[in-house]
Amino acid sequence: MSAPAPPSAGAFPSPPGGFAATPPPTSRRNTELLLLGFAAFITTAALFLVEASQEQSLTWDIAKYGLAYLGLFAVAHLAVRRFAPYTDPLLLPIVALLNGIGLVLIHRLDLADQQTAAYNSWDIPSPDANQQILWTAFGIVLFVALLVVLRDYRTLARYAYTLGLVGLVALAIPALLPSSLSEVNGAKIWVRLPGLSLQPGEFAKILLIIFFASVLVSKRELFTAAGRHFLGMEFPRARDMGPILAVWIVCIGVLVFEKDLGTSLLIFGTVLVMLYIATERVGWLLIGGGLLAVGFLFAYQMFGHVQVRVETWLHPFDDYNNTGYQIVQSLFGLATGGLAGTGLGSGRPSQVPFAKTDFVVTTIGEELGLIGLTAVLILFLILILRGMRTALAIRDSFGKLLAAGLAFTLAIQIFVVVGGVTKLIPLTGLTTPFVSYGGSSLLANYVLLALLIKISDAAREPAPARRREPAPAPLAEAQTVMVSRRQGGQQR
Repeated sequence: MSAPAPPSAGAFPSPPGGFAATPPPTSRRNTELLLLGFAAFITTAALFLVEASQEQSLTWDIAKYGLAYLGLFAVAHLAVRRFAPYTDPLLLPIVALLNGIGLVLIHRLDLADQQTAAYNSWDIPSPDANQQILWTAFGIVLFVALLVVLRDYRTLARYAYTLGLVGLVALAIPALLPSSLSEVNGAKIWVRLPGLSLQPGEFAKILLIIFFASVLVSKRELFTAAGRHFLGMEFPRARDMGPILAVWIVCIGVLVFEKDLGTSLLIFGTVLVMLYIATERVGWLLIGGGLLAVGFLFAYQMFGHVQVRVETWLHPFDDYNNTGYQIVQSLFGLATGGLAGTGLGSGRPSQVPFAKTDFVVTTIGEELGLIGLTAVLILFLILILRGMRTALAIRDSFGKLLAAGLAFTLAIQIFVVVGGVTKLIPLTGLTTPFVSYGGSSLLANYVLLALLIKISDAAREPAPARRREPAPAPLAEAQTVMVSRRQGGQQR
């Protein structure tokens, strides 16, 4: 019996029954739901540990905070499933876990404040965790509203100049208001109204990132024009440095009139990195670094509050009972935590001033130790990397710069906060995104998250299937067609 003839060259034999249909693209929303459940479990377990350690019993606060947490992020998940079905499945769960950790720490510090007030026969303060839940609810509402309204993130580029103007006005409002309505702890960054206090700068940074992303795309030739070559690097022409000088002047103005070192550093650093991403020129980084150094030296020579911060950073123990108290207590708290921490509810983080806001990282380090603090920083690292991955995956230049700018502003904020509480750099007053107590930061960061999710959804959405045209019949199988020819009005 002869062997079957081999298939002809270029032919591919079909398996019995034919080929299976291509599976539909997966949205990974079930993965996101599973990770959200894991974040809810960690948050609830941490609340149990805090209650067991502080109260020696379980109270209704666990049910109140736990159910509110579950309800809010269930709504956020359903909104993502409906309006951004192909987005990165890690973005929302990471933010949910960070927000949950912040809620646990604020509740833990509330219990410490209540114990201190009871010991000293003071009035029992209202718990800030209730306010944090309320601000989280507002943040989720804003997050969902942005997902619903913003069908295509590229429409933001049409209103870039308007958004940039609104951002500049929001940035300048606290400087124009009297100190009674804008100044807290020496910094004029607030708008304080009856029953409401906001930091417009938190929203201004997002509006300015949108503006800079649009300008860098539309005016790219201005920033990439041929310039001078020096030491193998290409530097821009002097007449092309107007935009970076304008940003530098704005940041110096924020530092001068509002005494806000953190926001000025955050805005200038983000714009500088976006400029480098858009042009791929190291010369812009060197020029920006030089402007940053000049601005810092100018501020140090001209303003006393900058000198105080630098001296406190260099010699915190010289004035322990006054300017150095915050950073020294922070260092003591981190040292107390050691490698594994004292345990949730077992430390004394309330000894550090502003433990719920500026120094919440110290609270993490004291009660969860270096291991817990590293885990939280890894969560931030994954969030930032997924944002940068979104910037790489999206196809249009505006989306790339916008996603990169949003991700990098989180990175520089985390660096500045952790560097300040560990005495790596001077304190700046920035808060930890999604973890620190406060409404303005939480609302602004949920807007940032919504923008990242919309860009990620556009980057991961499968391309629409092209309609395949039927192949023409082979010539040998073509049907015969009778063609009639008319000549002189008669058929032949």
